[in-house]
Amino acid sequence: MSTTHEPPRRGDAARERLLNAAIDVFGLFGFDGASTRKLADAAGVNLQAIPYYFGSKEGLYLATAEYLAGLIQAHVAPLRERLRERLSQAEGQAAPIGREEAQALLAEMLEAMAALFVSPRSERWARFLIREQMAPTEAFQRIYGGVMEPTLGVARRLVGILVAADPDADGVRLRTLALLGGVMVFRVAHAAVLRQLAWDAIGPEEAEHVRRLARTLVADLRPGGAP
Repeated sequence: MSTTHEPPRRGDAARERLLNAAIDVFGLFGFDGASTRKLADAAGVNLQAIPYYFGSKEGLYLATAEYLAGLIQAHVAPLRERLRERLSQAEGQAAPIGREEAQALLAEMLEAMAALFVSPRSERWARFLIREQMAPTEAFQRIYGGVMEPTLGVARRLVGILVAADPDADGVRLRTLALLGGVMVFRVAHAAVLRQLAWDAIGPEEAEHVRRLARTLVADLRPGGAP
């Protein structure tokens, strides 16, 4: 049996270019401001490629959301699923996950997310995501259901262990959101972060500061207190 990998077909490559370009164009101009001409030109494809592959601009927009969710999944899913498996193993056992292990697992997760948020590749993703946060469409549900909800679910279970509370309680949900927000700010408020910290950019040294912050935020989670 041959093990030679065939190169992607021309049509597949054109579709991929459209999706990749659409992240930038929709992120910069929004759905209404992103004309089909801008989208096609950015991808270097014929204008008719949009209806051919996606049916319409709206079809391309929804496909872009799913494509972006897949890109993020590639970075977060392996670790998230490993943590989910460990949590599942611990359910009903005589020796459940203790504070020290929960802290280590959550710190690993938050550090990985911090590294992603400060990486250059997340800048283009953030523009698309922030627009959907501000004015949610069907695309938001695809991203939320595909990436955000399962990731928050795992983080919430670990936070619940650390604060000794039901992971479904509003207080645990709030603390989980605040925890993730503590590292997300380095992407969504990137300009303010650079100005406040007098950084020219977030390079390896600055990224290490963010990772240390992630560990500190997890270490500070304890039972009681607000909310």
